[in-house]
Amino acid sequence: MQGQKIKSFTDLKAWQKGHELVLGVYRETKCFPHDEQFGLTSQVRRACVSITSNIAEGFSRKSVKEKGQFYAMALGSLTETQNQLLISRDLGYISKDKFARLAAVTVEVSKLINGLIKGVKKLNT
Repeated sequence: MQGQKIKSFTDLKAWQKGHELVLGVYRETKCFPHDEQFGLTSQVRRACVSITSNIAEGFSRKSVKEKGQFYAMALGSLTETQNQLLISRDLGYISKDKFARLAAVTVEVSKLINGLIKGVKKLNT
């Protein structure tokens, strides 16, 4: 995408990697115990979807302050997702290998969201 104008939130690398994370979380949580359907399964899915939703909403906001707030909320949802993935691993709901793969994506998404936040801060100065 380098050199091309970003026209949609789907053009943002942070959203693209976040979407990859959402799909991975949904795939892995399909195998969670049925009694977790309204517990951890629902929580981690909602938190993960919230990452990309907040990136999308932040992208559409006109004020720099609002953009920053939504990107910060995306980062908070990412941290929540990381915590819930740790719990899932420790309960044995996902393997260490699958956890490691998802955790690596969360680190990448974190860096990308932090890049969005820094970019917004530059606009504000």
